[in-house]
Amino acid sequence: MLAGLGNPGREYRDTRHNIGFMVVDALCRQLDVRMTRVQSKALIVQVPYGPHKIILAKPQTYMNLSGQSVAALMRFYRIENADLLVAHDDIDLPFGTLRMRPGGGSAGQKGIASIIAQLGSQDFPRLRMGVGRPPGQKTAADYVLRGFSPAEQDTLQFILERAVQAALTYVRAGLQTAMNQFNGNLSVD
Repeated sequence: MLAGLGNPGREYRDTRHNIGFMVVDALCRQLDVRMTRVQSKALIVQVPYGPHKIILAKPQTYMNLSGQSVAALMRFYRIENADLLVAHDDIDLPFGTLRMRPGGGSAGQKGIASIIAQLGSQDFPRLRMGVGRPPGQKTAADYVLRGFSPAEQDTLQFILERAVQAALTYVRAGLQTAMNQFNGNLSVD
């Protein structure tokens, strides 16, 4: 299962906090599928991908309660923690940086904290997407609920395409291969 984190609603659609949703939307375009089903408080779609079946999910619970939806879907489909990839924003990484990792703490990301609490484990793969630190005195909460700057929007599509390739590499070849190929800063060459 590939779960992208974000907040539902038009007012949050293009914000930094919704970059996880943006990755799932880009995966849907790449795989030519639409999310039309609601299950366990999430928009989902199941799609065959080679010998695999992928469940794409966008929890509709708001970020801080994402774990309710993700854990319920994992129980229903009997998905192991190692077979879950969660795409989310990370203010501790510079804009354009992708970092896949096999687990760890939440680093203050409320959606990840909710998933950890609901699963009772922090051992599940993540696709962390750097959105940068808030400038000046702006709080992290205000910063992630704002849109990307015009300069950032120019490269956002490339970042999302790279994230899609990272997620599909994870499905095809495993986490270690995906980490080796995609961890690092954006290179627009």
